[in-house]
Amino acid sequence: MFKKFNPKEDISNQNVLRSSVQRGIRTAIMTQYPVLAADDGLLMEAIWPKKGDGELVKWSVFISGVAGVECLMSDLSSRDHISIYALEGEPLFFQQKNGLFFPTLKLLHKYPQLLPQVQVDRGAIRFLLAGANMMCPGFTSAGGRLPPPAEAIPAGTPVAIHCEGKEEAAAIGLTKLSTEDIKKVNKDIGVELVTYLGDDLWTNNKL
Repeated sequence: MFKKFNPKEDISNQNVLRSSVQRGIRTAIMTQYPVLAADDGLLMEAIWPKKGDGELVKWSVFISGVAGVECLMSDLSSRDHISIYALEGEPLFFQQKNGLFFPTLKLLHKYPQLLPQVQVDRGAIRFLLAGANMMCPGFTSAGGRLPPPAEAIPAGTPVAIHCEGKEEAAAIGLTKLSTEDIKKVNKDIGVELVTYLGDDLWTNNKL
């Protein structure tokens, strides 16, 4: 999604959010991620304070032919609209059209409890770092890891993608299949890549 993102050229608008709008967005994010709402929103307050000057950064990008985001969009032949929510210029969350909210990878590194985790084997690392979707065998091989059936992750869930032998998440993705179906099917795409280590969102600390 952020493979070719140049803030100086691609940002169409950047504005400080009105307090009422900011309140609504924070509430929507906490609804999607209950961990942020626990203890009266203590974690959300640490990430994005109620009195903080949240910013909306709009990016319109032509995404025809870009792999890995098909299930997030309704029209592959048009311009796609991505909203990035930032605080003092630092990206925190992003959203494609009116879809799910995703934390940035840097925010996930600070708060790894935000997303459930899956792991790919060493052989998948070079493909991940090139922006490729993750195939089912990468998760089911000896070096991969998926949660047990009691903790199965449904399809359409944002996940942290870890790599064999590495401590921090290398990417954030969206499950195309449930983790139980990834085990059963064991072929084709299991998780679609959304943002990853070294992409243009990662390399831009401030917008």
